[in-house]
Formats: sequence, structure tokens, C-alpha cells
Amino acid sequence: MLQGKVLVAQGGGPTAVINQSLVGVILESRKFAGVKHVYGSLHGISGIVNEDFLDLTQETTANLELVAGTPCSGLGSTRDKPNTKYCREIFKVLKAHEIGTFFYIGGNDSSDALKILAEMAVSDNYELRCIHIPKTIDNDLPVNDHTPGFPSAARFVASAFTGINQDNMALKGIYVGVVMGRHAGFLTAAAAGAHSFDGDAPHLIYLPERSFEMNQFIGDVKRVYEKHGRCVVAVSEGIHDKKGTPIITKLSKIVEKDAHGNIQLSGTGALADLLTDVIKSKTGILRVRGDTFGYLQRSFLGCVSDVDQREAREVGEKAAQFANFSDRLSGTVTIHRVGNYQVEYCFSKIETVAGLTKVMADGFINKLGNGVTPKFMDYLRPLLGSDMPRVGRLNPANKVKKILNK
Repeated sequence: MLQGKVLVAQGGGPTAVINQSLVGVILESRKFAGVKHVYGSLHGISGIVNEDFLDLTQETTANLELVAGTPCSGLGSTRDKPNTKYCREIFKVLKAHEIGTFFYIGGNDSSDALKILAEMAVSDNYELRCIHIPKTIDNDLPVNDHTPGFPSAARFVASAFTGINQDNMALKGIYVGVVMGRHAGFLTAAAAGAHSFDGDAPHLIYLPERSFEMNQFIGDVKRVYEKHGRCVVAVSEGIHDKKGTPIITKLSKIVEKDAHGNIQLSGTGALADLLTDVIKSKTGILRVRGDTFGYLQRSFLGCVSDVDQREAREVGEKAAQFANFSDRLSGTVTIHRVGNYQVEYCFSKIETVAGLTKVMADGFINKLGNGVTPKFMDYLRPLLGSDMPRVGRLNPANKVKKILNK
């Protein structure tokens, strides 16, 4: 049962709805009479090691609801990727504070840390419930139909490319937008989410699930430009050649790395600049522009999917309920689609998601590898929310006949 002291933390990249999950698990946990305190660890697992806690039992419901509607991680986050030694330090603190249940809101690495902690608890004969609450804009957690955080980020990307499309129609040229996604292309694919008219942008979409070939890319751009007099491209930061080498490393002389040793893909804006330079040099077209969406995708205020908000709250609530009613001491809340669009929540084994990555299904990507299919659009649209903005277009049939014929 859920009782004694409960600890919750947030890890990895923030999202627009991660605080809905936080507040969901706090309020639901406080309903159980056996729960004495709900603590929050500041800056994820690093806060546990430093014993940097807040007593969330003292927070008013009204203030928690304000936090729930606020984007980004209310407790702060961390990029720490713990090994066994790191987890042993976490475990010491959990035991010292007599924590009986640990909820960790995060993605692949967060679930992996919980797996290690759960194994330590069994080995030490300490009753610790380790419950993973899913979160990631990359949408790359296995088992889940989709992951909280992704729908709102996808809504932002779809909305942004709709605006880019309008801009590009007014002043024609070539535009390249680089979207987050190291291994999975879901978020980049969402650029097509608000298509309304034939010929709408993005005209080309490149994902890490397919190898990127520069000559084909230039040929695709030329073909679209010749047809429409313009071309808008959505590119995942994780595009790579057939050997798996990131394209940014082939184009850039200087390559940065993050704290985990991973190649810095989109944080510098380099990939967009490098691709636009190649387009200019290979096509001779001068009006070529590029952007890197970067952090804008993660926690953009005012561009939140109502579906995402609701489900993010519910996974937090279900985590507390599973912790109370399940016989298992560890697990992850997973989201499953049923019917036309409904979801149900299951309590799955932590091993099914820990440290693992899901990528886009083949049926979501077109045969040429430069766009998405109607099947993906059917998957995406319910997630974007019930009130996606619509665009209008003046009717070209109303064109007035020329008189002077200059």
C-alpha cells in the first residue's frame, strides 16, 4: 500500500505538461490516509544525493493547480545519467529518510535509474516502490502509444510550420527547419500536422529512421522548388548517413558534445546553417533560410494540447493508484490507445521501457523517405488537441482578367 513517506522527482528535458503529472501524483498520494509526507526532490536524482527536498504536503491545492498549468519542471531537472555507484548513493538517502515510494517522472534514462534502484531494494530486503511516470517530447518510450509532453511539442511544431508555410508563400524561397529528435523522428514528422491545402509545407521531411543522402536531398529540393517556386523542409537533428554517422559531423569542422558524450546535434544551430549553405552552393538559389527550433519546442507557453494536459495529469494520478493497489513494487505507467481515440493506462514492467528507445513505424514514413503517410497523420491528429488553429486562403478563381497584357 501507499503509505509513510513518498518522494517524487523530475528528470530529463522539461515539457509543457510535466507539472500536470507532478501535481497529479502529489494530490492523489495525499488522498491516502497512510501517507505522512510527500517530498519533492529538487533537480531530480541529484537533489536526492544532496538531500535537497521540499515538503509538498504543505503546498495548498490552489497553488499546486497553478503549478500544474505552468510549463517546464516545477522541481527542476537534471541530465545526470546514474550508474550503479550513483544509484547506491541515491539508495542510501532513500533509506535514511525512510522513503517507501519513489515516483520518477522522466524518459528512458529515468526509467533505467528506477530499474537499478528497484533491484538494489530487493537485494537489500528494503521495501521500496519505484514507479516510473512517462514523459518525453521525443515520444520514444516503448510500449506506450505516445508519451506525455509529445502532443504539446507536436502542436507547437505543427503550428510553427503552418506559420512558416504562410510566410514562404508570401515571399517565396527555400526554408529549412531543424527539429529535435536524435533517434526518433516523431516530432519532426509532426511538422505536417496542420496541413490544410494541397501543396502546403513542409514539402519534405527527413527523419533519423532513414539514411540521409545529400545528393537525393538536393534533388528533392530542386524538384519541389521547380514545381511550387518554393520549398519548405523539416529536418530531424538526428539525420545520419547509411553508416550511422550524423550529418552534422560530416558538414561541420567543429563538433560539440554534451555532458553524456553525445554529439551536440541542434543546440548550436549549426545543422540548419550548414544545410542551407549546401543548398545555396548546389542550386544557385539565393533566398535560402534556416532555423533551429531548439528549446522552443519543449515548454512553449500558450501552445498546449488539451489532450496532453489531461493525460499528463492522469498518468500521475494512476501512478499513485498503482503504487497503492498493485502487488508489484516497481513498474511504469503506460498509455494505450483504444477505439477511435480513447486511452487506457496499464502498470507495465519497468524492464519494458528502461533504457530502451522506440522509433517511428515503417508505415508512418513514405517510400521515398522524405515525408509521412496518411497513417501517421491519423495517429497524430487526435493528440494535437481539440482546437488547432485553422488558416484561410483567398480564392485564386477570383482573379481579374488583364486588360493591357503587358
